[in-house]
Amino acid sequence: MPRRLHTYFFTGLIIVLPFLLTLYFLWVVFGFVDGLIGPLLELILGRRVPGVGFVVTVGLILGTGALATNYLGRRFLGWGERLFTRVPLVRSVYQTLKQVIRALLSEQKKAFRQVVLVEYPRKGVYSLAFITGGKQDGSDMLAVFVPTTPNPTSGFLLFLPEEEVTYLDMSVEDGLKLVVSGGVIAPPGWEGKVKKGEQGGGDAGARAG
Repeated sequence: MPRRLHTYFFTGLIIVLPFLLTLYFLWVVFGFVDGLIGPLLELILGRRVPGVGFVVTVGLILGTGALATNYLGRRFLGWGERLFTRVPLVRSVYQTLKQVIRALLSEQKKAFRQVVLVEYPRKGVYSLAFITGGKQDGSDMLAVFVPTTPNPTSGFLLFLPEEEVTYLDMSVEDGLKLVVSGGVIAPPGWEGKVKKGEQGGGDAGARAG
């Protein structure tokens, strides 16, 4: 019974904690913006305006997106980004967060077609990878991208015969989460999610399944 309670607790913690951390992050951001703008509006209007932090934050995100779609806006945002990247510690944090967020939210997910296992960087060692290009001009070679952890925007491009690729029954989003978290966030039983009929090399398939 104690072992089962222990399992229930940590399973629930893994599920609930991301929600709590997300809500806490949003609460901190909205509170910070509200603390900056709220007193100014109160001074102008003579009364406190509830929810101003939320409205201003959403407006700022939308405005930034609108700026990024035109030439002058991109120049302005590029200037602001250069200011961030001149400070050593700030640069490291900013660039890491930017790359991770882009990997999870941007068009890069659409470029990744399928999650696979490949025998890389040496025999007997398997890496999670993504197929980025199919067979062309009668060739049996697949373009496979092996991302680095925790930043999946960099990695290695391999060209492999299809028989050396083991397909996994996993979404691209789950694959990216697995890479970014260093294996901490993984879909249950992912090691056994080899697609039937789409198994590559025998050794890789046996190890994955």
